Amino acid sequence: MEFLQQITFDAFLSQLLVGLSRAMILFIVSAGLSFILGVLRVPNVAHGSLYMIGAFAAYSITNAFGSNPAGFWVALVVAPLIVALVGLVFERVLLSHLYQREHLMLILFTFATMLILNDLVKMVWGAEYRSVNAPAVLAGSVDVFGVSVPRYNAFLLVIGPLVALGMWLFTAKTKIGKIARAAAVDREMVGVLGINVSWIFAIAFMIGCVLAGLGGALVAPTLSLTLGMDHTIIIEAFLIVTIGGLGNIWGALIGALLFGVTQSLGLLVLPQFAVVFPYAAVVIVLLLRPTGLLKSVW
Repeated sequence: MEFLQQITFDAFLSQLLVGLSRAMILFIVSAGLSFILGVLRVPNVAHGSLYMIGAFAAYSITNAFGSNPAGFWVALVVAPLIVALVGLVFERVLLSHLYQREHLMLILFTFATMLILNDLVKMVWGAEYRSVNAPAVLAGSVDVFGVSVPRYNAFLLVIGPLVALGMWLFTAKTKIGKIARAAAVDREMVGVLGINVSWIFAIAFMIGCVLAGLGGALVAPTLSLTLGMDHTIIIEAFLIVTIGGLGNIWGALIGALLFGVTQSLGLLVLPQFAVVFPYAAVVIVLLLRPTGLLKSVW
C-alpha cells in the first residue's frame, strides 16, 4: 500500500474530475441505448456504430469550416441530426417490422446492421485516422477546486447534467414523452386511444440516435477517429445500462459515473491493471444487485 501514500490529494481530485468528464460521454451514449431499450425493447447493438457516424460526421463538418471555430459548434448540432436521419431510415424501413420478434433475433439483426454501417463508414470516410480540434475557447486548462483541469473536460462536466435534465424534462413533462412511456408498458392500449404508436416508436428511436450522435461529436476532439471505435463503446454502454437497470435513464447516469470514475482512478492507483477496475465494479454490482442499481423497466 506504499504506492497509495504517494498519491496526493490534488492528483486524486484531478483524476476524479477527468473520470467524471469521461463518464459524461458514456452517460450520453448509454442514455440513448437505455431509452431505446426502455421504450422499444430493442437491444440495439448498432448503437455504437451510430456513435461512430456522429464522430465522423463531426469531423466532416468541422473540416468544411476550416479554421473557423464555429464549425465545432455547428457539428455538435448537425452531426446528431445526421445520425437521427440515418436512424429514422433504418427504423422505418427495417426495424419497425421486427418489434414483435424475439430479443435474440433483434440482437442478431442489429449486429448485422452494425457490420453494414461499419462498411458504410469505411466507404464514406476511408480507413485512415481522423482528428477533430476543439475550438480555442475550449483549449488550455481551467482551475476547478484548486486543481488544473483541461477546459474541454470541464465543458463535458457541464454538458452531461444538461443532457440528463433534458431527458428528464422530455420523458416526464412532454406529451410525446409520456405517450412513449405508456406505449412501452402497453402498446395495444395506447393504440386503442387513436395514437399512432408506430411513429411514437420512430421518434423514440430517433432520440436514442441523437444521443449516440451527440456522444460521438463530443468525443471527437478527445481521441483519434477510426474504424472499430464503436466496438468498445457498445460493450461499455451495454454494461452501464445493465448495472444501472435496463431502460432506466437515471440508472444509466449512475452506471456511467461508476464506470468512468473507477476507470480513471484505476489509472492513478494501478496503471498496469487500470482496464480491470471498471469491469470488476460491474461484476461486484451484478453480484450484489443482479437486476441493476435502479429499477429495470424490463
